[in-house]
Amino acid sequence: MACVLEAPLRMSVLSEVTASSRHYVDRLFDLDPQKVLQGVMLLYLLQQESSSTELRTECAVVLGSLAMGTENNVKSLLDCHIIPALLQGLLSPDLKFIEACLRCLRTIFISPVTPEDLLYTDTTVISHLMALLSRSRYTQEYICQIFSHCCKLQQWHSCGFKSLPQPLLCANGPDHQTILFNHGAVQNIAHLLVSTSYKVRMQALKCFSVLAFENPQVSMTLVNVSVDGELLPQIFVKMLQRDKPIEMQLTSAKCLTSMCRAGAIRTDDSCIVLKTLPCLVRMCSKERLLEERVEGAEALAYLIETDVELQRIASITDHLIVMLADYFKYPSSVSAITDIKRLDHDLKHAHELRQAAFKLYASLGANDEDIRKKIIETENMMDRIVNGLSESSIKVRLAAVRCLHSLSRSVQQLRTSFQDHAVWKPLMKVLQNAPNEILVVASSTLCNLLLEFSPSKEPILESGAIELLCSLTQSENLALRVNGIWALMNMAFQAEQKIKSDILRGLSTEQLFQLLSDSDVNVLMKTLGLLRNLLSTRPHIDHIMSTHGKQIMQAVTLILEGEHNIEVKEQTLCILANIADGTTAKELIMTNDDILQKIKYYMSHSNAKLQLAAMFCISNLIWNEEEGSQERQDKLRDMGIVDILHKLSQSSDPNLCDKAKTALQQYLA
Repeated sequence: MACVLEAPLRMSVLSEVTASSRHYVDRLFDLDPQKVLQGVMLLYLLQQESSSTELRTECAVVLGSLAMGTENNVKSLLDCHIIPALLQGLLSPDLKFIEACLRCLRTIFISPVTPEDLLYTDTTVISHLMALLSRSRYTQEYICQIFSHCCKLQQWHSCGFKSLPQPLLCANGPDHQTILFNHGAVQNIAHLLVSTSYKVRMQALKCFSVLAFENPQVSMTLVNVSVDGELLPQIFVKMLQRDKPIEMQLTSAKCLTSMCRAGAIRTDDSCIVLKTLPCLVRMCSKERLLEERVEGAEALAYLIETDVELQRIASITDHLIVMLADYFKYPSSVSAITDIKRLDHDLKHAHELRQAAFKLYASLGANDEDIRKKIIETENMMDRIVNGLSESSIKVRLAAVRCLHSLSRSVQQLRTSFQDHAVWKPLMKVLQNAPNEILVVASSTLCNLLLEFSPSKEPILESGAIELLCSLTQSENLALRVNGIWALMNMAFQAEQKIKSDILRGLSTEQLFQLLSDSDVNVLMKTLGLLRNLLSTRPHIDHIMSTHGKQIMQAVTLILEGEHNIEVKEQTLCILANIADGTTAKELIMTNDDILQKIKYYMSHSNAKLQLAAMFCISNLIWNEEEGSQERQDKLRDMGIVDILHKLSQSSDPNLCDKAKTALQQYLA
């Protein structure tokens, strides 16, 4: 009899299979391991070439139906090695059997318990699937669906799958997108976008949306591919018109978004500004299903994330900022709900809605001060963010922190709304115990709250922030090290001597050296920035150098001798200039001939920035109003410093020329 490939499965098929194999099916999910072993017979029949094609096809159909059940069903099937068995079935010459195997594979791969990497353990499988695309509209639909569900961004780099065989792909091997791309996915799937079957068109579109996501190579290829004389971007634009089904509009908008973010389409292209962006804003309206509103907001957040002009356009399109406030109103009040199913549905999507709204608000407010003001003035916005920081869902917490981080870039809001709502309290709580992905964004936000004009700076200090930030500088996570030292740098700016001493005590000399020898230049620059802020105002400079002078001078020497870029050397010379401004601290330079020779060397360097920084050191050392200036001037003259100053006073660089003349005047006074 004919194999039934469309859901729901016809009872006639089940009844015919039942007669010969129902007892095997029952035993496949029995609690008794022995009976489970007997149940494997269904898979055995599937693989036996001696079995009739009709029986093997019906076995695949029944297995596919079982896979539509619980996740435990799928796990049992995976444990019985169903995927290799079905892949083997694809080598059959019989199209109906191939379609049944593909349909079952599709069902198994869309389950969250199935590791995507199982599709890639043998790359000949991908080649064979590409070849099968031409066989029928069913093979096209199922294969595209399999590809779109099994195309993840290098998932095995960050986490392995529990108790499952590891893929043959190595950690440094190509990712799923690259494998599919290299096997001709773009060329083989492009023509399916104009198929007469809606399901095929839709699955091909979904396939491109995952292939292009964060992938410049795929995106740059897609923009130049044409089907029946029409370029793919034009086809995608047609698919997001209002008369098309919502899922088609959304998915085509996501394709164009990925291509735009990858640089394949300009952000000011009419297909983005006049088509994609308005389409995604439409998806955020109350008329759309909750799932569509979530997907639309997240895609829009990604589209506008890095482009100021798109952020401005989105913010004034269809009252988007106010529209998003509705995302926080689910589930609706219980008194207004009589439908339990509706309540269950709302509850299920409430977290996703809040997460999506926070993400989109974060993108909208990333750059423009007026937009941030509008967001914060939206109904109960700061309260919602504060509540979001303590939600049980990690995804919502992360999105809330991102939103807060975006808004914390506003000087005005740091002084007003952030202080009015004591945002620093829940933020500090988040920093006490959170996964790294949240810690990174939360610590970035804290950096902004510690700027000198922020009223939150003082209470944050009083809440034990120094210890927390010093611990972040020891993290293996680079972003956390950078943020920890950055926050300490902001904290030290124009701070009291006690705070500066607490920072140095919290870091320890050993950790300071560790940071100054960090392989990442951002960590090094922020650490030098911290030292520069610590060594400001004379009493502080003298106090810190009296307790840590030897170690700091050693660190400065190491950096000036090392292979570092101009910015690092300049920052280090500026630290020396600050030390030279101390009353007693400057003697640590004057008694260190090695350091003096280095300053002399940089006065004659080819880079004007380094010359200028070295001259600041000299100016502070020879300033004649200070005690001991005559002796210092004499020693530096003997070293040849005055000769260099005369030479620099003739420099074509006005800054160097002026600074040299000012220094020479100290000798004449």
